[in-house]
Amino acid sequence: MTLPNTRSQPTTIGACATLACIWEATAPKPGNVYRGADFEDLTYVDFLTSAALVGPVLENAAELGVGTTVLEAVTRTRAAVATNTNLGMLLLLAPLAAVPAAVSLEAGIDAVLASLDETDAKHVFGAIRVAQPGGLGKVNEADVNDTELPDISLTEAMHLAADRDLVARQYGNNFQQVFRVADHIGELSLHFPLGDAIVHAFLQLLAEHPDSLIARKCGPKVAREVSSQAAQVLSGGDPGDLEYEEALRDFDFALRIDGHRRNPGTSADVIAAALFVLLREDRLNWPLKFYRQQES
Repeated sequence: MTLPNTRSQPTTIGACATLACIWEATAPKPGNVYRGADFEDLTYVDFLTSAALVGPVLENAAELGVGTTVLEAVTRTRAAVATNTNLGMLLLLAPLAAVPAAVSLEAGIDAVLASLDETDAKHVFGAIRVAQPGGLGKVNEADVNDTELPDISLTEAMHLAADRDLVARQYGNNFQQVFRVADHIGELSLHFPLGDAIVHAFLQLLAEHPDSLIARKCGPKVAREVSSQAAQVLSGGDPGDLEYEEALRDFDFALRIDGHRRNPGTSADVIAAALFVLLREDRLNWPLKFYRQQES
């Protein structure tokens, strides 16, 4: 039986979140895990497993609250996989998933962020300790490893980290980069397969904003160098152009040497959130074409 093609694919908040995480992991973004490109300590299947586990939790984000949602989703993930796969994604996805269904995400995200309190902060700090993300280091105020945390809201805590972390910055600018990347992917997907659109938008984001994870692990100078390299790839043209594709492969290889320390993980988190926006707001055409057809 052949089902008719439909432009719209109705789905739930949880399914939107799971699909967004799967697509983020599947698109061959340079320096990241994707199908056929595992790290020694982190595999593509780890990301798929994580995506399946967090969807049901995010489905109930509006009722659970942002902090509880992040903590529960991270706890479920770390019970199943050996390393952090999705803390940054969840910090972005949980507030978006908590926006009431009748309200657009851009219109509703401000109220969600304004409602976050000290309990949300404590739950998120607990989630960070469970996830054990790499490269956190030590900060003077509201350090996650402190035994006693200050009585500040989650939004206030994120403001303290905004100058050094792109995910945290979204809590202060109403998810400006997330919505911009969503627009970019949506526009590109009109002309290119979704996988190509995701990779191109990832490069654009990385070129404009040095990756926070790279900066934490390797220093801001290296993060800026990686951003410059992303801009160079973009100068090679569009997906499918020979110069662009060759530069993209070289860039991917360069980011993987030295034990994949230059993994643009924070940029990938923003991509997942942007894909959730497109899914939640039904801005993609179905059935989807993810991969470019191979030339015979």
